[in-house]
Order: sequence, then C-alpha cells, then structure tokens
Amino acid sequence: MTFNKIRRSPANLVFTGLFYLPSSLGKRKPFLMSNKSMKRFTSRVTSICAFARRYAMIAMIAAWSAPAWAQSDVSNAVESLKTSGSIVLFRHALAPGGGDPPGFVLGDCRTQRNLSEEGRDQAKRLGANLLQRSALVGAVWHSQWCRARDTAALAFPAMSAPTLRAEPAFNSFFGKPESEPVQTEIARKLLMQWRGPGALVVVTHQVNITAITGEIPQSGEGIVILRNGDRLIVQGRIPP
Repeated sequence: MTFNKIRRSPANLVFTGLFYLPSSLGKRKPFLMSNKSMKRFTSRVTSICAFARRYAMIAMIAAWSAPAWAQSDVSNAVESLKTSGSIVLFRHALAPGGGDPPGFVLGDCRTQRNLSEEGRDQAKRLGANLLQRSALVGAVWHSQWCRARDTAALAFPAMSAPTLRAEPAFNSFFGKPESEPVQTEIARKLLMQWRGPGALVVVTHQVNITAITGEIPQSGEGIVILRNGDRLIVQGRIPP
C-alpha cells in the first residue's frame, strides 16, 4: 500500500479528525501517520479485534452451554483430583473490574486490580472446599499477578515454597494477544509434565484458562483436566 493510499485509509481519517497541529495562520493542520507507523497501528488494531472476536464467540458458546454444565456432577470433578497427576485450573477469586489500571507494575499491588473482601473470602472457601472433599493437593502454582498470588495464599495457607510458587507461564496476556500462542504452549508443556504426587492446582486468569481448555470460568471457579495422550481433557468444573 502506498503512502498516499494509507493517508486516505479509514484509520488515518479517524486520526485526521482527532489530531491537529496549530499552524502560523491559526488554521488547523491535520496530522498524518507515516507509512511505517500506519502499518504498525493497523497490525495492532487487527490483532486486538481478532482477539476480541474470538473470545466474544467463546463467551456466547459458554452461555448457551451453561445449563449442561449446571447439570454435571461436580463430585466427579473433585474425585478426579484424588488421582495423582490430575490438574485443576482456578481463575483467581473476585477482583472487581477488568484488566489492570494504567501504570500497572508487576510486583507492585498498588498498581493492580486486587481481590475485594468478597474475593478474599471466596479464596478461603476455595481451599476449604477442596480440603473438605479430601482432594489431594500436591502443589500450587500461581501467576505473578497479586490477585492470583493472594488467591493461592488464602486458599492454601499451610503451603509454602517450593510447593507453593509463582509460574510466569500462567501470567495474564489480556491486552497482549500476540503473547497468547507462545505463552499457552509453554503452559501446556508444564501441565503435561505434571505427574504428582497429588493434584496440581494452578491459580491463573480467565484468558489463560480459556486458551488451554476452551472454557470460560467465573471468578474462583476451577476447571479440572486430565492428560489423555498428548491432550488435556476437561473433566468438569468446581464452582466458586
């Protein structure tokens, strides 16, 4: 695409209407992107739109199939966690909002979206429910986001490193769709390598769980999976 054509593209026309530079004559002069900048902008917008369409479709499918999941036997999912080598992917407990505020800094909880009081109570129930059902938890991994770390710590207060540890492969890639393929592949490999002892609990984010399983969990909900050859098969859900 030539620069002249890019100058007339819809995306640049939007920028033309939004950004003006003052001229010595007091008139407004439109600011136009360079060829290279426009290509980067168009590529980024296309990537984000594709990411949004994908998860919007998954969300609709999940909504249509919700009654079927509601009728499933939750006890079977928990029973699976009594098998050494089993896995459950929990979405972090309730943290109102979406994404993270501007100025997000990894490791600085003040810059992040954090658990509410309800979310903290939800996290405690998460661990208590597994304990009451005699699930055998061998290890707990969590993303480096504070809300995932806090969910894991509140749910399993008796655990400490190295049994309880952060795993960057399960960090959120919300807003960074270009990171999804590589990061999800690394996460899958880690899950496929788990052999126990006991079940592996992973506290992560909705986008990560959806990328791995195709399911969309609620806050504090778990998706139980088992290895079957080179695949990870969903066994059921553990409600929040």
